[in-house]
Amino acid sequence: MVHDFSMKNLANRVDFRYIHVMTKLQELKKHLRPGQVYRREDLIQWSNAIDRHLKQLTSDGTLTKLAGGLYLCPQQTAFGKAPPEDSKLVETFLKDDRFLLASPNAYNQLGVGTTQLYNKTVVYNHKRHGRFSLGGREFDFRMKPTFPSTLTKEFLLVDLVNNLDQLGENPEEVLERVKNQVTSCDPSKLERVARDYGKVRTKKFFLQALLNHTAPHAA
Repeated sequence: MVHDFSMKNLANRVDFRYIHVMTKLQELKKHLRPGQVYRREDLIQWSNAIDRHLKQLTSDGTLTKLAGGLYLCPQQTAFGKAPPEDSKLVETFLKDDRFLLASPNAYNQLGVGTTQLYNKTVVYNHKRHGRFSLGGREFDFRMKPTFPSTLTKEFLLVDLVNNLDQLGENPEEVLERVKNQVTSCDPSKLERVARDYGKVRTKKFFLQALLNHTAPHAA
């Protein structure tokens, strides 16, 4: 009888611990929002066993691991789980909302003859530098002291010339087409963007292009 009582008492204690763990796991789940990206440290406040809970949540599909210490609570759609929004992913990774997303693919919309497609996103920011794989995608983080808050045609033209040596294009042909696009830009705005964000050679290029554009009008 003593043995039976001890076994029942032990079973009750085990059950209690199991219920307690499950309760904490359910509490953590209640704070997760579909489409949101979380850092491990963000979730510790709702868990008393964060690593075990993260393992359980990734195993049952509640969370998707994007990188070390970075997790997505996926949004379910008619086509399956939606990938995270780039802005949410980068903001959580950086722990900072001061950044600018720019893809080299955007150059193809400038009418300068670029046609290459690139499987990466450039992130201008103040905190990180290097290439990181996040959620199976490549992000090229470039730390800069300053960058605009939004993409404009003027900035993309300057950015293109800044990075011309990294593109699989004929540089002479591209630069000639960039000169032609100067006429469709606001000259003062383009000059300011080139001065603020251009490399030395880029500044010289646009200064000359603008002078060539305004010279005929001055005459």
